[in-house]
Amino acid sequence: MEYLKFILYGLIQGLTEFIPVSSTAHLKIISLWLGFEDPGTSLSAIIQLGSVFAIFWYFRNDIFFFKNSSSKNILDSFLIKRLSTSIFIGTIPIIFIGAFIKFFIPYFLDNNLRSNFSIAIISILMAFFMYFSDNSRNKYINLRNHNYLDSLLIGLGQAFAIIPGVSRSGVTISLALLFGWERKDAAKFSFLLGIPAISLAAIVQLIFSLNQFSNFSFLPLVIGLTTTFLSSLLAIDFLIKYISKRGMKIFIYYRIIFGILILLNL
Repeated sequence: MEYLKFILYGLIQGLTEFIPVSSTAHLKIISLWLGFEDPGTSLSAIIQLGSVFAIFWYFRNDIFFFKNSSSKNILDSFLIKRLSTSIFIGTIPIIFIGAFIKFFIPYFLDNNLRSNFSIAIISILMAFFMYFSDNSRNKYINLRNHNYLDSLLIGLGQAFAIIPGVSRSGVTISLALLFGWERKDAAKFSFLLGIPAISLAAIVQLIFSLNQFSNFSFLPLVIGLTTTFLSSLLAIDFLIKYISKRGMKIFIYYRIIFGILILLNL
């Protein structure tokens, strides 16, 4: 049962970290529905490392180009520097907001915003926001012609994904679409912006959870991380291809159904 539990945690984390439905909400709710305990923030942070490895692996070519920004192609060099600056600007809000919550109100999320009722309401509200964004017009902005104000505002939205039920990819892709981004580039920028954010969040939570490592069995944890890594790769590839062609409607409907099911089971 312990191996099954960690495989379940890995699948939920990997499939929902990058799809716009909120991994935190699903880790808690689905685990409870299936009779497992809420993994909590400590175990969630450890499992989340699988998603961190996956996003680095999937975008390894982009990261390699960032590191070797002295490209002979002037347009490529310009894009790399612009993207690097945009990611840096977009990461600033989550660093400050995340640090403030962690050090000054560390139990605020668990005590106030991790309840089933809160997750249900936020999931439904996010569905309406995603619907409005998905149906916005004038999608002409892309990775080459976006401005830094977009990066900052999308990064600010990313910071609110600390709240369970919001979804980091959901809020960042929706804001990009609302600002007029092309769907495929909105999804790709969301993932690239998520590299430092997800990595920092996992590392910080991991440091604060070191004293709880002895509570977890080694082999089930490794299996959980491996499951997270593989399912995260599938989710990233699926989302980039799906959103560029069909938008976010399927996730919008899913969020509403998910929220209603939670409310019916209160």
